[in-house]
Amino acid sequence: MLDLHSLLYKHAIPLIIIYDGWDAEGKGGNITRISRFMNPLGYDMIPIAAPSASEKEHHYHRRFIQPLPKAGHVAINDRSWYGRVIIERGEGQCTKAEWQRAYREIHEMEAEYIMSSGGGVVKFWLEISKDEQLHRFEQRKADPRKTYKITDDDGRNREKWDHYDEAIDEMLARTNTRIAPWTVIESDDKLYAQVKALRTVTDCVRKLL
Repeated sequence: MLDLHSLLYKHAIPLIIIYDGWDAEGKGGNITRISRFMNPLGYDMIPIAAPSASEKEHHYHRRFIQPLPKAGHVAINDRSWYGRVIIERGEGQCTKAEWQRAYREIHEMEAEYIMSSGGGVVKFWLEISKDEQLHRFEQRKADPRKTYKITDDDGRNREKWDHYDEAIDEMLARTNTRIAPWTVIESDDKLYAQVKALRTVTDCVRKLL
């Protein structure tokens, strides 16, 4: 990874790595594994939270444009613009017309970015079973170092599991493109998930080079 990251910089090729998935699916550990041997001057961690009041006054893509990586750099997105067709859809934070229109807008944005920059996009969906998610929630509650990760939304989202599962399946089917495909990471086993993600990223970088 260190060698490939250096070559991306040398050849001025940007790369976006997107992490989306269920709660407690292991994004943090996976991102740490991916970035551990990257040069910290050459990548940015982009945490995506709920939009602020001022951000809601603009088109929802606006807040994602500025953090796009410059030539030779890597952006690692913890969540992404796909929140529009999963979370915002599920929570009623946008209209049906808005989240349906987002599919076309996402296709256009990703295609334009790739064609104009010569870079690449790696999209990870971290999948976890409902039982394993509950097990990890219980572990967090029992560990004083991790209780901050538990929120009221966690239990509420579990109650909507089937609804979210339907939205996720539709999102994966409609946004899995040749130039920006999804890789589903089976994340009940954290080490397996980290190794699969690392192999996927290094394979993508080799193709870009």
